[in-house]
Amino acid sequence: MKKDYEFLNQINFPSDLKKIPESKLQKVSDELREELIDVVSVTGGHLGASLGVVELSVALHYIFNTPNDKLIWDVGHQCYPHKILTGRKDKIRTLRQGNGLSGFTKRSESEYDPFGAAHSSTSISSALGIAEANKLSNKSENVVAVIGDGAISAGMAYEAMNNAGASKTKMIVILNDNDMSIARPVGAMSTYLAKIFSGRIYFSFRETIKLITSAFSKRFSAKAGKAEDLLRSAVTGGTLFSSLGFYYIGPIDGHDLSSLLPILKNARDSKHEGPILIHIKTKKGKGYTFAEEATDNYHGVSKFNIKTGEQFKNSSKKPSYTKVFADTLIQHAKKDSKIVAITAAMPDGTGLDAFRKEFPDRTFDVGIAEQHAVTFAAGLATENFKPYAAIYSTFLQRAYDQVVHDVAIQSLPVRFAIDRAGLVGADGPTHAGSFDTTYLSTLPNFVVMAASDEAELVRMINTSTEINDRPCAFRYPRGSGLGSVLPNLNEKIEIGKSKIIKEGNKLAILNFGARLNEIFKASENLKKKGINITIVDARFAKPLDENLIWQLATTHEAIVTIEEGSIGGFGSHVVNFLSKKGLIDSNLKFRSMTLPDIFIDQDTPDNMYKIANLDSNSIEEKVLDVLNSNIVLQKQK
Repeated sequence: MKKDYEFLNQINFPSDLKKIPESKLQKVSDELREELIDVVSVTGGHLGASLGVVELSVALHYIFNTPNDKLIWDVGHQCYPHKILTGRKDKIRTLRQGNGLSGFTKRSESEYDPFGAAHSSTSISSALGIAEANKLSNKSENVVAVIGDGAISAGMAYEAMNNAGASKTKMIVILNDNDMSIARPVGAMSTYLAKIFSGRIYFSFRETIKLITSAFSKRFSAKAGKAEDLLRSAVTGGTLFSSLGFYYIGPIDGHDLSSLLPILKNARDSKHEGPILIHIKTKKGKGYTFAEEATDNYHGVSKFNIKTGEQFKNSSKKPSYTKVFADTLIQHAKKDSKIVAITAAMPDGTGLDAFRKEFPDRTFDVGIAEQHAVTFAAGLATENFKPYAAIYSTFLQRAYDQVVHDVAIQSLPVRFAIDRAGLVGADGPTHAGSFDTTYLSTLPNFVVMAASDEAELVRMINTSTEINDRPCAFRYPRGSGLGSVLPNLNEKIEIGKSKIIKEGNKLAILNFGARLNEIFKASENLKKKGINITIVDARFAKPLDENLIWQLATTHEAIVTIEEGSIGGFGSHVVNFLSKKGLIDSNLKFRSMTLPDIFIDQDTPDNMYKIANLDSNSIEEKVLDVLNSNIVLQKQK
C-alpha cells in the first residue's frame, strides 16, 4: 500500500470492512478505486471491468459472510477490487507477474476464490453446483454469482439459468449490465437489457426498501402480492428471467450503495425458494476519465500514465501477427466476394474490427458463443462462401464438438484463423494456446498449419483461400512479428510441403510454429562447437511432408521435433509415421520437444518458454544430449 488511506489501510479482510460504518462505505469505494488505478498503471491488466464493480465488491463483502458465503466472479477479470479486500492487498502489485497474483480468480490462491475462471459464462453453472452441494449437505450458506451482460448472452449461461430455474434451489445471480464486455455486446440479449433499462427509472431508496421487503416477506398479503407483481413487471420488465424461474429485481444503480446494500441484504435473508437475479446497471471504467471515454473503456491495458492516460505500449515498429492476418484477409476479400469473417465477441483482439470497417456486411460478431460461431461458419460454407472463423486457440477449445461434428465430418471448408497460439504471458495458463495442434490434427481430412513468421502467415492465408474441399487451420502467436518481408497474395504453399531452411548433417530439427528464431540462435552456438544441423520449417502438422521426413530419417542420425503445443501434436504424428514405416530403430534417435505436461503460470513469454524448455538454450542442450546419447527410441511393435 503506497498511500495513506483513511479506511483502506485498515482493511485486510472482509471482517475489517464490516467494522466500518455503512455511511463511510462510499469513501472506502473511492479509496479502493484510487488504489486500483494506481496498481494497474504499474502492472497493466483489466482495468475497466474492475473499476465498474468497485461499489459492488464493497457491498457484497459487507453484506455477505465470505468466504463461507461463496462469491463467484464470471470470467474473473473484474476481480481486482475483490482481491484487495480479501487478504491480497499487499501482493496486488505482483498482479499478472511471475510468482505473483493471477489476473483472474484462482482457487489455489485464496479461499475467497471458490471457483477459478478466465473464460466467460461459467459462473451460474458453478454457483448452482455449489448451491446444490450445500442443499445436499444441509448447509445454509449463500451462493452469489456475478455475471456480465456480454457473458450472459452465451449459450452456457442460458443452459445454467434453465437448470437453476427448474431446480428451485436458492442462489443469487447479479447481472452486471454495463453495455460493454470486451467489445460492445451484440445480439438479442443486449437489445433486451437495453429495453429494460431505457424504459425504467431507478427506485428511490425508500421505495426500494418498501417493495423489496414486501416482495420477500414470508406472508404475502394481497397488498404484498400486488407489490410483487409491480416489482416483477411494471417496475422491472424482467420477463425473460422470470419465465426461466428467476425472481428478477432491477435494474438497480450499481454505483449507489444506498440501493445496493438493502437489496443485497434482503436477498441474503430471503426465504424465497429458487434463484434470484438482481440486475444492476454500472459504468465500465467508472471513476477514471480516460477509461470512461475510451472506446473499450480500458478493458485490457498495458502500464500507463495516470495523469495523461497514455499507455506504454510495445515500441516495436514490426506489425503484429494479428494485424498481418487482418490486412491480408482484407486484400483477399477485395478480390473475392465470397470471403466472410466471423468473430466470437473479439473483433479488436482478432483484428476483424479492421475487416469490419471495409466489409461491414461480411463481418459477423456472434457474441460470446464459440460453439455457434463454428456451426454458423459451417452453414456459410455449405453455400459456397469462404468463412474465416478468427478465434483464439484457448477459446476454440469451447467449440470442439462443433469442429468435429459440424465441420470435419462433413468436410466443410471452414478456415480457422487461430490467434494466440503458444504461451501468452500475463494472462497465464487459461489463455495459453497449448492444445489446438493436438485437438485439430487428430481429425481426418483436416489441414493444420503453423506460421514460423509473418511472411509464412501470409502464405498460409493465401493458400487457405483455395482449400475448398476440406477444413483448414493456421495458427500464429501473440505479439509482433520478426520484421520479415511480406510476400504478395499469389505466393502459396503446396499442401503438406515443408521447407528446408538450412542443410547440415547428423541431426535434423523439424520446426512447427514460431520457435524457428530460437532454433536459429541455438544453431549458431552449435556451429561454434563444430555441429552443423539441418533445420526444416515443417509448416504442416497435417498432412505431413512424409517424403522429406523419410529422407531426413535415412540420412541423419537423429531427428528432433519442436513445437509450442502439447504432446499429441506435430511430434506425435512424426513419430507415428516413422514407426509405421519401420524407420525408428537402432540407427535413428528421435526426440520431441513440446510444452511440458503442466499448466505454466503467468510470467513474461520469454520466461514461460524457458520454463517450458523451448528457448534457444534448451534446444541447444537437447541437440547435444541427443548426439551424445546412446539411448534410442526402439521400434514399436
